[in-house]
Amino acid sequence: MRLQPEITGSHSTRSHPTRSAARARAGWRGARIALAALALGLTLAGCGTVTTHTGPAPARTAGHPLVVQASELARNGAALSGAARTENDSQIERLLTQLDNDSLAREAAALPPGDPLYNYAGRALLRRGLPLPRPFDRGEGWRFDAKRPPADSDGYRPPTKIAVLLPLSGAMATAASPVRDGFLAGYYGENRRRPDVVFYDTLGTAGGTLAAYDKAAAEGNDFVVGPLGRDEVSALFGKGALPVPVLALNRGSVAPPSGNASFSLSPEDEGIAAADYLLSQGARRVLVVGGADDGQNRAVAALRARLGDRGGSVTDAVGEGTADFAPFASKDGGVDAVFLAVKGASARTLMPKLALAGLGGKPRVATSYVLSGTGKPEQDRVLDGVVFPSEAWTTRGVRGLPAAAAAGQTLPTARGPAARLFAFGYDAWLLSAYLERLATAADGQVAGATGTLRVDGFGNVMRTPAWSVFSSGVAVSLSDVARH
Repeated sequence: MRLQPEITGSHSTRSHPTRSAARARAGWRGARIALAALALGLTLAGCGTVTTHTGPAPARTAGHPLVVQASELARNGAALSGAARTENDSQIERLLTQLDNDSLAREAAALPPGDPLYNYAGRALLRRGLPLPRPFDRGEGWRFDAKRPPADSDGYRPPTKIAVLLPLSGAMATAASPVRDGFLAGYYGENRRRPDVVFYDTLGTAGGTLAAYDKAAAEGNDFVVGPLGRDEVSALFGKGALPVPVLALNRGSVAPPSGNASFSLSPEDEGIAAADYLLSQGARRVLVVGGADDGQNRAVAALRARLGDRGGSVTDAVGEGTADFAPFASKDGGVDAVFLAVKGASARTLMPKLALAGLGGKPRVATSYVLSGTGKPEQDRVLDGVVFPSEAWTTRGVRGLPAAAAAGQTLPTARGPAARLFAFGYDAWLLSAYLERLATAADGQVAGATGTLRVDGFGNVMRTPAWSVFSSGVAVSLSDVARH
């Protein structure tokens, strides 16, 4: 039975099993969600169990010296917080990145259950596309409501009542609307049991996000999706243990408390993905050309840190207004590749300058910002060969959703720059429905609209993006180009 949304007099949107389809069309543009009536057909294999261990792990006295050192940092890190914890985590990651794949896999498998280093080692394995030897050590906080019906064979086990916290009014509503519509596209595309859904307007609720969360908990929701803003996520996770588990739609300055998760399309993730891609292509010395906004700077910082951790380096970081790149290209050691944290219009003006400096034939990797201001093949041909991380839905399609181009014709919030947030909202639904399997199985993953999704041992959703490349002025799947 379908649950139809409506706006109520209070600052929430409720879904009732007795509402008709006509009632949904009378609500906030519910008719546009008709595009998602296709059945969701995800096929996830396997199952897993949670193993909980208590008590401190013994100090490692044998094993690879780097792992022994990392283990000591991991044990001490439990007592740290804030900047000290962040730096401690970075030191652990730097040590683990020095291990080759075989050594990392072997040392991770040798860690005893409950060793605080295991979750770090497991995350490093996933980043390299390697399997986990066993599920992450989740601890006592990860317990799923026993009142839920059992999981289906593919791991589908949604909550019974979901609260979605979004800023549905005010300036942030522009960003929240495609997230909401993507969530509902996934929701209505599922033919199996679906939970009740209540939307809470975080800007329209007196007391803001924290009050909206308290209201959602008091009204019997057993799972919360949101909030959307970084500051709001930090404030909510800063409360510590939460009575109702949360899938936050951003990454704040506070780590998710045990039993909660954080999902974001952060610039840092793109910087890390770009660094790993460049290193896989043998590029270790990277020239960075960046814009001035916060997101671009964050992507550059993440790329620089990731390269440094894995033995690469940023040769120079220059602004998008740079006129002559020859001095940077001619430095001792040369330049292996170029990273572009700029929008499409700037990227077009940079291509001839890079070519004049002899860098036109080098690998050129951009962030997804490069799509902003593109879309006219006759102008974008100059970008041919530029590679960038993208969403699986817009690149190759996702089972359960119509093609992105077709969806955009039906739904304004699924086209243009909003399409990325629409895909993000769709994946938020998938994560809420499959979170138990993602959290408890060693091979837990789901093929989402933004990429392949996993959950690391700290509650962070790890997203492996698809990759696109400009070809004849059009962004196409990099894998399709490679095959041809």
